[in-house]
Amino acid sequence: MQIIWIGQAGLLIDTGKIKIMVDPYLSDSVVKVHPQNWRRVPVKEALFKEQLDVIVLTHDHIDHLDPETLPRFLNAKKTLTVLAPYHAWQKAREFGGNHNYVMFNRGTVWTQDGVTFTAVKAEHSDLTAIGFILDDGREKLYITGDTLYNREIFKDLPANIDVVFLPINGVGNNMNLADAKRFAKKTGAKWAVPIHWGMFDNLDPSGFDLDNAVIPDIYEEVKFK
Repeated sequence: MQIIWIGQAGLLIDTGKIKIMVDPYLSDSVVKVHPQNWRRVPVKEALFKEQLDVIVLTHDHIDHLDPETLPRFLNAKKTLTVLAPYHAWQKAREFGGNHNYVMFNRGTVWTQDGVTFTAVKAEHSDLTAIGFILDDGREKLYITGDTLYNREIFKDLPANIDVVFLPINGVGNNMNLADAKRFAKKTGAKWAVPIHWGMFDNLDPSGFDLDNAVIPDIYEEVKFK
């Protein structure tokens, strides 16, 4: 499985059978609403040429459900599966197209081409926000989405998680570095990857100093030892 961090909370995942994009933010649309949150890294236009099969939207915030990014994928002729919890699902459907918009609320399971997606609890200001487990039968990823540390989340999680991807920026109802480290340890994941930093801030991720931490580079494959 190949995983590329595409900035903010975005991931491009290639299982070898299908390509999945999570929470793509490939514009500078947030600055129009929050001027202090201007984009610190350029958009990689080549990402719009990716032949996606599934888009997962974890919640309805602009840097996850981006009105300038999504149409560029959804205007393609190819039919995509779009997994999104209720608020995000309602908004995503407004983009139209011949796509399969699946309401992906907590506890929902969706299987496609041998890959299983399971929505789990997230604690965020969008009360329908979710994280999810991606299981291709060989590796099990946990993408938390935007979330605070909440003890109820762990009831939803499976054993033997290979990698957890989690926010560390500590604003906007996300975990800070201290809580993210505790959270990652609690999941029992083999590897922990801090995301949701560096797009609107100058946060130094080196403080995420777990023994199993993998600090990603934007637009590069996340590699595990």
